[in-house]
Amino acid sequence: MNIHEYQAKALLKTFGAPVAEGVAIFSADEAEAAAKSLPGPLYVVKSQIHAGGRGKGKFKELGPDAKGGVRLAFSIDEAKAHAKEMMGNTLVTAQTGEAGKQVNRLYIEDGADIARELYLSLLVDRSVGRVAFVVSTEGGMDIEAVAHDTPEKIHTIAIDPETGVTDADVAAISKALELSGAAAEDAKSLFPILYKAFNEKDMALLEVNPLIVMKNDHLRVLDAKMSFDGNAIFRHDDVKALRDETEEDAKEIEASKWDLAYVALDGNIGCMVNGAGLAMATMDIIKLYGKEPANFCDVGGGAGKEKVAAAFKIITADPKVEGILVNIFGGIMKCDVIAEGVVAAVQEVGLKVPLVVRLEGTNVELGKKILNESGLAITAADDLDDAAKKIVAAINA
Repeated sequence: MNIHEYQAKALLKTFGAPVAEGVAIFSADEAEAAAKSLPGPLYVVKSQIHAGGRGKGKFKELGPDAKGGVRLAFSIDEAKAHAKEMMGNTLVTAQTGEAGKQVNRLYIEDGADIARELYLSLLVDRSVGRVAFVVSTEGGMDIEAVAHDTPEKIHTIAIDPETGVTDADVAAISKALELSGAAAEDAKSLFPILYKAFNEKDMALLEVNPLIVMKNDHLRVLDAKMSFDGNAIFRHDDVKALRDETEEDAKEIEASKWDLAYVALDGNIGCMVNGAGLAMATMDIIKLYGKEPANFCDVGGGAGKEKVAAAFKIITADPKVEGILVNIFGGIMKCDVIAEGVVAAVQEVGLKVPLVVRLEGTNVELGKKILNESGLAITAADDLDDAAKKIVAAINA
């Protein structure tokens, strides 16, 4: 689960992290009062969407010469003008895709005198099984280019969970960021604060880009991005309350209600599979034969008939889907349960696109019998390769 920048900063502030004053607004009419409540005279008007690259993004409705989704304002009137132009329009960034995302919230923040921009994030480093700081002196909007072109400028410092962030860890991170003076002193409190917030709130990612050294030599969290472990959200009602469903795909929201692992993609072949590895293999072979998957959908090992039917309905609700491939290897999940769920869903919502089903494993013969006797236009496949060929051929026919 992701949250907005202003929410992430408010959360970090409760842990004691240094953040600027700011006000979230939900209509352009609120901009004047928000700006007046801040010290000024410099303001930053920030689009609040769940995507990076906002500063370099472009609004669909405003033309190529318009400013991006993060703008400086040198007066209250300019902040008002920016808010009016940005609110309700569609911001397209490198992470949103061509469709972009509508800006329904803005964050007006007090400006900062920036001396240096740094990059800092915390994530789970699976290579060592620990939470790690990933840092670079090259902060700002082009961190992806830094990672690609000069990876030696990015440093990873893993933290021992038994000790937490030690003085040696702080020193190593500060050295990688080339901190000194007051900034190095600030680091002694800030880095443990960020680590504590990451762990106590069960985050999957905490990204501060940029972390700035101000002209007074102190550190400030200028931007913040947070993702949370969906399996741990039940422990954090305060975090759950921050969810903005308007930023999420409606199909993914519906899938979460059924505890389905579902991710919407841009292709045209809907996939329903049991097991993440098999789902990845299914998507790969679809691409091998020249098409693109419309989704990742793992129904899991213990799904019942109703859950399978719900997954099928979610897939068929996607207007991009021109064909569906069901690929099930029955272990704990029984093939007859999958077959019953598919038949029930098709009978309820209808079948307007080709459907290919490959079943193997527990109760496979019973599953095939259920499909064959359903009277529905379902194409059976012998194996994954055969299934991929058949669904691609059906779409191309």
